[in-house]
Parts: sequence; C-alpha cells; structure tokens
Amino acid sequence: MALIPTHRPRRNRKSEVIRELVQETNLATHDFIYPLFLTEGQNQLVEVKSMPGIFRYSADRIIDEIGVCVELGIKAFAPFPQIKEELKDHLARESANPDGLYLRTVADIKRHFPEVVLMTDVAMDPYSSDGHDGIVDAESGEILNDASLEILGQMALAQARAGADIIGPSDMMDGRVAFIRDVLDRNAFQQVSIMSYTAKYASAFYGPFRDALGSAPKKGDKKTYQMNPANRREALRELALDEQEGADMVMIKPALSYLDIIREVRNATTLPVTAYNVSGEYAMIKAAAQNGWVDGERTMMEVLLSIKRAGADAILTYFAKEAAQVLRRG
Repeated sequence: MALIPTHRPRRNRKSEVIRELVQETNLATHDFIYPLFLTEGQNQLVEVKSMPGIFRYSADRIIDEIGVCVELGIKAFAPFPQIKEELKDHLARESANPDGLYLRTVADIKRHFPEVVLMTDVAMDPYSSDGHDGIVDAESGEILNDASLEILGQMALAQARAGADIIGPSDMMDGRVAFIRDVLDRNAFQQVSIMSYTAKYASAFYGPFRDALGSAPKKGDKKTYQMNPANRREALRELALDEQEGADMVMIKPALSYLDIIREVRNATTLPVTAYNVSGEYAMIKAAAQNGWVDGERTMMEVLLSIKRAGADAILTYFAKEAAQVLRRG
C-alpha cells in the first residue's frame, strides 16, 4: 500500500492567487539601472550588432530615450561613452574634459531630468589608447596601480561636477575607493555616492560591451586586476576593503555565472548589493530567442528574478526597458 503524503507543498501552488501570496522574491521596475551607450554626432541611433535591440545614442537622442524610460518607471541610468580614437591617449586625458562627449551629456541629462539618478563609470579604458583600466607601463606592460589613482580621482571629480549622483569605479585598482572618496570629500561632494565594482571578474561575458565602445585592450588582458573566475573567498576580501574605504554600495559583475558570489556578499554585508547583468548574458538570451530555442521574454524575466533571488537589491541590465514593459503589463 502506497504511503499517503502528510506534507503537501503543492497546496501552496494550487492557484495563481495563492502562488502570488507566498511568492518570496519580487521584481519591480525600480530595481533596474539601465546602461546606455553614447556616441558622437547628431541624430545618431546605431544598433550594436552583438546586442540586438541595444543602440548607441548621440546626446540629443539619448534625451529622448531617457524620457521614454522615465515614463515606464525607470529612474536610474548608467551611461557609457564611445570615444573617438583620435581623442584617446596613454593617460586618458579626455576623461576629465568637461566639454567632451561624456561629461557634456551627463550634465545635459541632469538638466532635462533632474529627478533621475545617474551612475557614471570610472575607468580609463574608454579613453585610453591602450584599452586598459589603468596606466600601462610602456616598457614592462604592467598596469600601474598607484599612478592610476590620480587619474581615476580626477575623472570621478569631473563626473561629480557634471552632475553624477553615483560614482561607479569599475577599474579594480587597489585603494581606489578610498582615494576617490577623499577627492570627492575635499571638493565638497560628500553627497555623491560610490558604488564600487567590488567583485569584477575577468570574464568572457564582456565581449559585446567592448564591441559597443571599442574599448578592448590593445595588448594583453585584464587578469592582473580583474578577479579570477575561480575565486570566491577573494570577493569577500574585496568587500571588506571596500567597506573600510567608504563604499556606499557594492557590485558583483557579471551576475548570471556569479549568483553564488552575489549571495556570499549579500550574507556578509549590510550595504546595498547590486549586480551587473552584462552584455554577454544579454546577447546569449537574445540569440537563443531569435533562433526560437527559448522563449525570450520568459527567459529574460527568469534570469532577472534569479539575480534578485540571489540577493541583489538592484540590477544593472540591458533588459531594463523591456522588462519594465513586461512588468507594466502585469
């Protein structure tokens, strides 16, 4: 005789209303930070070939796009610039040019939409002729940590002056959070937050992003400063240092292959935890959906839910606009 189950978890799944009552994790549009790509020119809207549905916007067109997103309920944005090759140099001087594409557009966005939150990117690679996040020693090829801090600090200060609400150091130089915090505070920008890329891994998932910005390293790779994908405990060491140095929020990048790291960090800190659902993760889902291998919308929402379930308070994602439309439909 078969035993009759005493415990029946399926009772909590028997109707949509009950499933919603007991649902443990919820996604909302206010969870999203939308990365956007900037390019020079006027009336430019250029699709990134490796990221279907994602575009490079000229400064005038990005204002229109942000307006559409604000209507959907998205209020946080992370712009990234595609810098002309002729403006790049060894010391990334263009990064602090107030009349350059990036800082000019940041200021323009804040004029049009003072209520939105702008998270800006601090790293040398978009502006560097070497394509690295720090200064490259011409003889040895070494990425010079301490010499890079001064450039990163001036970059952060220029972004704060342009109107950035959150500074996002993505460079992974040692000590940069403390250095940037000191520069901001000494210049009366105590209210500007720092969201540190605490655990940024040397991942294969960044390819489409580098395609969008033309920011790939000219020589070598980024393994001497970005983290080894094999390491978990090292993320907690980076977290402890970022907390000590004054980070206001911490980030894990990428997200989908590092859900365990998101959970480890969530369990170890009281700071807000964010996760970056990166370009390669986006591109994989889009490619599979275009081939009819997966239901693109359901897969997108499941991935975002998994990142939230792992412990992320906020998610940087190229799906932000599309997901906001799904959430609006209910």
